[in-house]
Amino acid sequence: MKLKIINKSNNPLPRYESEQAAGMDIRCNITEPVTLQPMERRLIPTGLFIELPAGYEAQIRPRSGLALKRGLTVLNTPGTIDADYRGEVGVILINLSGEAQTIEPGERICQMVIARHETPEVIEVNELSDTERGAGGFGHSGRK
Repeated sequence: MKLKIINKSNNPLPRYESEQAAGMDIRCNITEPVTLQPMERRLIPTGLFIELPAGYEAQIRPRSGLALKRGLTVLNTPGTIDADYRGEVGVILINLSGEAQTIEPGERICQMVIARHETPEVIEVNELSDTERGAGGFGHSGRK
C-alpha cells in the first residue's frame, strides 16, 4: 500500500521512529511557539495533505510521552481521516495538565496509524441473537 502525502510544511515527512512502530509521528506546522493554558484546546496545523486508498483510514492518536510528561493529548482520539478527505490534517490538542504547556515549531505532536476498515451493509432487525453477556454493560464483569 502507498500513502500519498503533500507536505506544505518545512518538516520531514511523517515516519516510524522504530522498526515495529504502529504509528508514524506527525509534527506541527507552526512558525512560532504556541502555548496552551490548562484545559485549553486548539487546532494545530501539520501542513500535511494525504490520499488514502479506499477501505483505509488514518487514525490520529496521542503520543504517550506528551500525555504522561506534559498532559498534552489529542482531544478526539482517535481522530479519523477518511479516504476521501483531501484537506490539511489538523490535530486538536488539549492541555490536561495544571500548568501552561508550550508547543515548539516542528515538534512531534501526535502519531498517525493507518488502518483497514469495513463498510458493512446496515440491516434493520427487530431482535438480536442471545449471548451469555446479553446487555451487561460497563463494569458487568466486576473488579477482580
